[in-house]
Amino acid sequence: MLTSVHQWIMLCLCVAALLTPWRLNSNNPAKINGVSFVSPPKPFTADPIKPILAVNGNWVAISPFAYCKAGQPNIIYNSSRQWWGERTEGIIETIKFARKNGLFIMLKPQVWNNQEGWMGTFDLPDEASWKKWEQQYENYVLPLARVADSMQVNIFCIGTEFRIAARQRPDFWCGLIDKVRQVYSGKLTYASNWDNFHLIGFWDELDFIGIDAYFPLSSENTPAVDQLKSAWKEPYRLIDQIRKKFDRPVIFTEYGYRSINKTAGKQWELEDDWHYRGKGNHTAQFNAFKALYQVFWDQPWFAGGFIWKWYPDHHSAGGLNNTDYTPQNKPVEELIREVYQQ
Repeated sequence: MLTSVHQWIMLCLCVAALLTPWRLNSNNPAKINGVSFVSPPKPFTADPIKPILAVNGNWVAISPFAYCKAGQPNIIYNSSRQWWGERTEGIIETIKFARKNGLFIMLKPQVWNNQEGWMGTFDLPDEASWKKWEQQYENYVLPLARVADSMQVNIFCIGTEFRIAARQRPDFWCGLIDKVRQVYSGKLTYASNWDNFHLIGFWDELDFIGIDAYFPLSSENTPAVDQLKSAWKEPYRLIDQIRKKFDRPVIFTEYGYRSINKTAGKQWELEDDWHYRGKGNHTAQFNAFKALYQVFWDQPWFAGGFIWKWYPDHHSAGGLNNTDYTPQNKPVEELIREVYQQ
């Protein structure tokens, strides 16, 4: 017969389990305080992980890119012409650096459309082309899943922002999930775009609902934190509805804001050039991050997320004259450090 003390202990354990439903295992932290690591063109000359630890990051997303052309089924991956960090040797080395520094890892394969950029508009003309693409995509993803399993990567992301393919080819994705689970024993997610995560039908086959959270919240140059929190109400409602429907925790597989006017609006319409040196707006970036943290970070069903994006050479990354997404060497870096420390 259980004593009252034993009953109390069991009750406490049950409550703890309910409050941390997404926990991967007993050794993992209570929140994914992550960054999306930019694959370098050449091998590291110095340890790239310590600046992540300096902002209290505990996870890193590694994205081995592949490439395609609009309307064509061929996928180029692990090519000698690609950057070192996108090839298998660079992926393995990056994982080793992260492991050495005690970080948890999400491996996140991502295809880039050389003509149009992101894969949301990618489409093919006929069934034969789709079948060829599906086979090539499997050939790209499954070896990475094997690497992830052999190196004990914590989360594997099966794809990123395939808005058309994810909705029109659900059987392919369910089959791919089965094949990945045969070679990889960790947790799985998919990185859906902010505008179609609620249309994905296979969340119950995965362990997390993954969202690239670039929700347009305000068209103002520098909206206040309270304005942004109010604008989050409808996206939050929909996210909450979908996570309840599928009974899965939520990860922001990407989140972030540029240090530029209107960054909390339609970011994809802003000037987007690596060499752009227009006037920055660090207050807008800071406010957008702060509002997101205040709305989501304390929710028990919210597993955390990965900041887009973080460069390996921290010393030369970002800065006050930079308007890119990276928070490195910008005022918002201190906010991230404070939130990630909690």
